[in-house]
Amino acid sequence: MPEQAGAFGIDVFALDDRLRLLTFATVEKRTEYLSVLRAFDRARANYVVLLHASDVSAGLAELGVETDDVTPLLEQLCGWQLLDRSYDGTRAATLAEYRNRHYVYQFTQMGYRAYRAVEDVLSANLDDATLSRLVFPELLEDLKALAQANHDGAAEVVYRKFTRLDTALADMAERAARFYLLLGDLARTHETSAEAFLAHKDSLLAHMREFSSELARYTPKLATAITAVEATGVDRLVDLAASADERIFKSPAERLADWLDRWHGLVQWFRTEDSEAERLQAGTTTAISAVLALLRRVTEARRGGVSRESQLRHLAAWFTGVPSDTAAHALFAATFNLGSPRHAGIVQPDPELIPARMSWWEAPPVEVSRTLVETGKPAAPGAPAKVERNDAGRRRLRERQIAEQRAQLTAARSLADGGVYGRTLGEEETALLLSLLDLALSARVPVAGVLSTSGSAHGVKLTLTPHTESTAVSTVRGRLHLDRLKLVVNG
Repeated sequence: MPEQAGAFGIDVFALDDRLRLLTFATVEKRTEYLSVLRAFDRARANYVVLLHASDVSAGLAELGVETDDVTPLLEQLCGWQLLDRSYDGTRAATLAEYRNRHYVYQFTQMGYRAYRAVEDVLSANLDDATLSRLVFPELLEDLKALAQANHDGAAEVVYRKFTRLDTALADMAERAARFYLLLGDLARTHETSAEAFLAHKDSLLAHMREFSSELARYTPKLATAITAVEATGVDRLVDLAASADERIFKSPAERLADWLDRWHGLVQWFRTEDSEAERLQAGTTTAISAVLALLRRVTEARRGGVSRESQLRHLAAWFTGVPSDTAAHALFAATFNLGSPRHAGIVQPDPELIPARMSWWEAPPVEVSRTLVETGKPAAPGAPAKVERNDAGRRRLRERQIAEQRAQLTAARSLADGGVYGRTLGEEETALLLSLLDLALSARVPVAGVLSTSGSAHGVKLTLTPHTESTAVSTVRGRLHLDRLKLVVNG
């Protein structure tokens, strides 16, 4: 395997060497190897890096692990390159000890990462998966501070704030992925954990709805804050962050490219058409619907008293309660129907000649195809017919779809330029206004006693704010009355 070289060519770990680092977790003495590495990790936490074999034995005793001789374990870990061995001449008190070559051991860089990876897997709590809604105010404050620091030219502040933003977004994405995987596992195993699901359903739904509301409320604010940072200069921002970056094994060009990629990822999260925030919002909405559907199935199953679990329990009770093996075989045949002839479902070619009331013991045999006899599967009807592609119809549908999209974009520009008051809205403008109202009303979140919501689509944003008087919008469908609310449409 070709070796993967770093920026300065100091990476000596090839692909096989990296995979061999995890061997200690799969061999027969994996618990002993893991205990030795834990002793090294405990000493490392106390700022002790180099350990002699006697120090490792003492560390294992503190962990409650008994080992006769740790030297073979240490030598094997060195062979897998998890540990590095060096000579310590200071321990030699006599010439004999000097000739015996006292060794000290320490973690290699990749060995420590492999050990931490195994510990992370062992200590992972799969039920600890939550969506982080409290991160949005911190992201907004960091973006504002980043814009000010970039304007002032404070490289260290830019580096710290930029790093916090990148770490927070990565953590939020990881939390969301783990949370939705947990929901998928819950949906697949709800029959065996229905009680746990019903006990936590309210908090689960409230958690997702609060996250969805916070995400909808902060997404436009975060997009505005990103625009404010760009106004101070993206090139200046990247240069300042790269100048304070202390990764000495990366060249200046690599650092600049890395920070520029991080900024593009931040913009992709909140300020593009198909942003990650919109995908996360859609995923949360879908998850809420899935949980509600799962709740409906569980409730109906418990109300009717019949579920797959209860059916299997009753069937198992029947099998254990039969008086003899013959009765058990009869129950098995009646339940799973595995002993019936494979051609029992085939009818005679002419049902009028053979009455249906005649027993199949007396009726003439039915002709069965060789494929059904040999494989148990009915004969294939033959090759499928050629699919007729209606290219003209597809083209007409595509042209109609493009025309509808253009009409929606035209209506969006008209709403943004002319507003909604003082004129009569056309059919396309009315349909777009109603869809924006639906988005805004579905995301209503009370903030400090004032209700102000918004919805966006096709490049325009509708804001629904409280007003002292009721307002009305004239449309081709009639007048739309808003009770003490006012609409503001921005492009």
